[in-house]
Amino acid sequence: MKIFHNSLVRECAGTAIATFVVLLGITVTTQLVRFLGLAAGGSITFTGVFALLALTSFNYLPVLLSLTLFIAVLMTLTRSYRDSEMIVWFSAGMSLTRWVRPVLSFAVPIVILVALLSLLLSPWAITKSEEFRNYMDNRDDVTQVTPGVFRESKQSERVFFVENVNEGENMVANVFVSSTQHHKTGVMVAKRGFMQTVENGDRFLVLLNGRRYEGTPGTTDYKVSEFERYAMRIEAREAKASTPSAKSLPTLALLRDPNPLNQGEFAWRIGLPLSALILALLAIPLSFVNPRAGRSLNLVMAILVYMIYNNVISIAQAWIAQQRVSLPVGVLGVHAIMIVLLLLLFCRRLTLFSVFRFLK
Repeated sequence: MKIFHNSLVRECAGTAIATFVVLLGITVTTQLVRFLGLAAGGSITFTGVFALLALTSFNYLPVLLSLTLFIAVLMTLTRSYRDSEMIVWFSAGMSLTRWVRPVLSFAVPIVILVALLSLLLSPWAITKSEEFRNYMDNRDDVTQVTPGVFRESKQSERVFFVENVNEGENMVANVFVSSTQHHKTGVMVAKRGFMQTVENGDRFLVLLNGRRYEGTPGTTDYKVSEFERYAMRIEAREAKASTPSAKSLPTLALLRDPNPLNQGEFAWRIGLPLSALILALLAIPLSFVNPRAGRSLNLVMAILVYMIYNNVISIAQAWIAQQRVSLPVGVLGVHAIMIVLLLLLFCRRLTLFSVFRFLK
C-alpha cells in the first residue's frame, strides 16, 4: 500500500510540474504580447512591462494551480488505465475509493497554496498593478511619448512625434509638434530637444534649431519662422485619485464591508480553493478510459466539466453582486452540486467495478 501511495504521489508531482510550466508559459506569453502593444502605444513604459507582467502572472497563479492539480491527477490515473495498471490493482482487491487518500495527500498542500494566493497575495498583486497603471495614466503628455509613434495629448490639442530618445542625456532627436490654438494650427519641427525643469517646478520642452509653421487650415496665410531655441511649457497633470476595486481589497476588508460587490468577490476567492479540491477528487472517476475504445472521450468530458464548473462560479459571483442570490446560497449551492456529481460518478464507477469483479 505504501508503494502504491508513493508512486501515485510521485507521478502526480512530476505531471503537475510539467503542466504548470506549460500553463505559466502560455499565460506569460499572451500577457507579454498585450503589454508590449500597450508600451508601443505609449500607455505604459517599456521598463514597466515586466513589472506589470510579474504582477499579472502572480494574479493568475490560483487559477493556474487549480487547473494544474486537476490535469495532473487526471492524466496520471488515465495513464494507469491505458497501461492496464488499474486492472492489476483492482484484481488485487483494491477499490476505487483507495485512490482518494493518496490524491488528497497530493492535493491538500496545493489547495492550501491556492487559498493563500487567492485570499491574501492576489489582492496585493492587483493593488500594486492598479497603482502602477494609475501612475502611468497621470504622467504628462511628453513623458508618454514613444519613439517612432505619433502621440496625441490628453486634451487633443497637441500631437507629438519623436524619432529618437537618449534618456541618459535627456535629449530627443527629430521632434515634431502640432498644436491648435485659437483656430490656428502651429507645426514645429526641430533637430533636437530636451526637457527642462525650472526653480518653481514648471517643466518645459525646449526645442533647438527648428522651424515653426503657423496658419489657418484651408488658407494660404501661413507664417514661417526659424528659431534656435523654443521653450514649450508642459501643463502639469492633476493626479487623479483612483478608487480601489473589489478585486484589490484585502479579504478582511471585504468581510468588514459586506456590500453585494464585495460579497461576490469573496465568493470567487473562497471558491477557488474549494473548486481545486473538488476537481482533484472528480479527476478520479473522470480518469476512467477503456483501452479498447476511444482514449480521448474522458479528456473531453473532463475539460467540459472544468469549463462548466469555472463558468458557474463566475455566474454565482455575478448573481451575488447583483443580489439575485445570497452569499451562502451562491457559495454553497455551486459546490454542493459538484459534490453530488462527484458522489454519483463514484457510485457509477464502483458499480461497474463490482460487476466486473463478479463476472471475473
